[in-house]
Amino acid sequence: MKFLKLITLFICSYLFLWPSTFAAETETATFASGCFWCSQSDFDKVKGIIKTTVGYTGGPLLNPTYEQVSNGGTGHYESIQVVFDPKQISYEKLLDVFWHNVDPTNANGQFCDVGDQYRAVIFYHNEAQKKLALESKEKLLQSGRFKNIVTQILPATTFYPAEEYHQKYYQKNPIRYKFYRYRCGRDKRLKKLWSTRPT
Repeated sequence: MKFLKLITLFICSYLFLWPSTFAAETETATFASGCFWCSQSDFDKVKGIIKTTVGYTGGPLLNPTYEQVSNGGTGHYESIQVVFDPKQISYEKLLDVFWHNVDPTNANGQFCDVGDQYRAVIFYHNEAQKKLALESKEKLLQSGRFKNIVTQILPATTFYPAEEYHQKYYQKNPIRYKFYRYRCGRDKRLKKLWSTRPT
């Protein structure tokens, strides 16, 4: 009987501590890279990422809607929040994924989407992320691939998840998503930027 009580106590203690233990083993990264449907599709392919959520961040407006953000003027960016396992993938690798899925020379948006709400941004959650983000930008500049990089590096602010129909849009509406991505010229531009030699 005493043995059973000890086993029960152990199991209950484990279940109580597990959520906080799990949370301590994950980290969060936030990026803006134009259309968040495309961002989610790109990041969901990366091993080590536990969860992605598309939404809005960077502006002062509380609880923004898609219509408000897409019309501009809210200060928010279409963005993606990534929860990842640092034992499987480093923040540096996530930065590499980010850079290779944006046009760092475009100050007016990304690809066919024009407006500040579509600009590319790295939102850092702590000083370590800020340091790595700045280093990655400098390394890219030093590579000579781009003469100028306008991608911003900003402190993370409140992240507002987008409406449910936007989450995993590429899975819910694959035909419409693929048509949009093709018409927007995203992959064609990325190939030109990253598959050719630095100019």
